[in-house]
Amino acid sequence: METIQHLFYGLAVVFQPVHLLMCFIGVLLGTFVGVLPGVGAACTMALLLPVTYKVNPVSATIMLCGLYYGAMYGGSTTSILLNIPGEVASVVTCLDGYQMARKGRAGPALGISAFGSFIGGTISVIGLMLAAPPLSEFALKFGPTEYFSLMFMGIVMLTFLAGDSVPKALCMASLGIFVGTVGTDAISGMERFTLNIPILVDGIGLLPVAMGLFGIGEVLVNVELTLKADVFETSLKRLLPNLDDWKRSIMPILRGSVIGFFLGILPGGGGLISSFASYTTEVKLSKHPEEFGKGAIEGVAGPETANNAGAGGSFIPLFTLGLPTNVIMALLLGAMMLYGLQPGPQMIIKHPDLFWGVVASMYIGNAMLLILNLPLIGLWVQVLKIPYHLLFPIIIFFCLVGAYSINNNVDEITIMIIFGVLGYLFKKFSYPGAPFIMAMVLGPMMERALRQSLIMSLGSGWIFITRPISLITLLIAFSLLASTILPAIKKKRQVLAESSGD
Repeated sequence: METIQHLFYGLAVVFQPVHLLMCFIGVLLGTFVGVLPGVGAACTMALLLPVTYKVNPVSATIMLCGLYYGAMYGGSTTSILLNIPGEVASVVTCLDGYQMARKGRAGPALGISAFGSFIGGTISVIGLMLAAPPLSEFALKFGPTEYFSLMFMGIVMLTFLAGDSVPKALCMASLGIFVGTVGTDAISGMERFTLNIPILVDGIGLLPVAMGLFGIGEVLVNVELTLKADVFETSLKRLLPNLDDWKRSIMPILRGSVIGFFLGILPGGGGLISSFASYTTEVKLSKHPEEFGKGAIEGVAGPETANNAGAGGSFIPLFTLGLPTNVIMALLLGAMMLYGLQPGPQMIIKHPDLFWGVVASMYIGNAMLLILNLPLIGLWVQVLKIPYHLLFPIIIFFCLVGAYSINNNVDEITIMIIFGVLGYLFKKFSYPGAPFIMAMVLGPMMERALRQSLIMSLGSGWIFITRPISLITLLIAFSLLASTILPAIKKKRQVLAESSGD
């Protein structure tokens, strides 16, 4: 009953005209950037952060959250019509969605994607509403020791799942922690790694770094690739799935909702892992697995539901523990800290208008997306035909204006350009950017928790072992590291043994 009262309070917050407008803008922008290949939610969120800096924190957070789950909706359109995922999480949808389009069934594929996304998103919001308050109460028992161990485990898990090469991901996380330490030490007041450059005394800001990595860097990569969108011409008249489509899709949708929600909670889980897990599950449970990859509607319904449910699940660690599970959540955490908010166990108590307003906005936003997506499919098809050479100058312009407007300082533009070039090089050599941003955001928090823990224990590291929650999380983190490092060492020994034998 208390949860229902809180939900009505959140609805009262979100139905304020300005909040309702920001929710609409967020989901509309999210769908737009999800449809456009080569843009993405991370890039757009980085571009919008300077704009939201001077907006009401509740309105800004509602808009940024809508941008995130709206992009999950939009990504399916390009996957089905172009065989190019608009969002990374929609890559699995290409397998069967594009084949359905080639068979003249693009309409039902887009329709079941929209309905599945709505159901998965709504179920995940119910889970968020029910799970977040008790988890926040439990998290109040955490001290700096537990927080350090949890953040360390989160970074390790993200690096473990971020890309093909764990060593590269670990290098990026280490670099992110280093960049996060640049500036004035909050405890000693000493300058660190500033090189006597005035702009670095206050540290390297998240906004120019994010706009460089995900704005300038993505533009440079995409211009080099010369993205060309050839929309598959097919009938879009029958968007509503028929009764047989629903019979085949309802169980994949329900399973995808559960799989996506729980995997979304895990660091590094998010939409991509959720959609892959859902697709694999449906192939194994199907009576006709040979149909997958040839236009099975289950291969669209399950993954699309799972990636939207995963988006909802990823808000739980952010709001209850203050821990991001992916790069979007890391950017959102950085944005909320810029607004003067600290996500964590006290968030629901100190800022109920923000938490319950965001929860209620997700119900409204998912309904908006369902209403928007089906009638506007024709418009999104036209958007797909926009040449990228017309888009990238606009993106660069917004990056330049956004970087300068943060502090009205040209040096911020310099930082953004430097990290834009670095972002391009990272992409070229397959170094994932997500661990870098997450580690940059969490690095100062980890350092503070580490130093507080050592002060409490008079300098003894045993404090991390004697506390159960800290011990368990550290064991999980080191087990993941060992599972990567030990096979590599074993393989190297085998190569050395074979070479010495020769």
